[in-house]
Amino acid sequence: MASATDVNRSGNKANGPKPNARKPKAQVTANGPSAKAGLQGGTQQVSIAGESVIIGGDIIIAINATHIETRITSMDDLSTLLEEYTSPNQTVNVTIVRNNQTMTLPVELGTRPPPT
Repeated sequence: MASATDVNRSGNKANGPKPNARKPKAQVTANGPSAKAGLQGGTQQVSIAGESVIIGGDIIIAINATHIETRITSMDDLSTLLEEYTSPNQTVNVTIVRNNQTMTLPVELGTRPPPT
């Protein structure tokens, strides 16, 4: 499973791509569908401008789940797309930025665990 958090301007500066953008950053659960697909979560927590930010890992910028690529600019975009247009066991193409390079990974979706 992966969850994501919006990356603010400071966090984007620490990670490289487009400092003015707000993009969801992958938080990957070990042995979940995202980890199996090769998505990488942040690995280091730092303080930037007084704000705790996790750096490293993939930044999600688009998902092709409906034969139309959808640009992802926030957690709301990601959640809405997944809730409205996908289902468990469906494979979607997730476009990410990793180490200043764009790549697309196929991810087979799982079920969302209940809130804890």
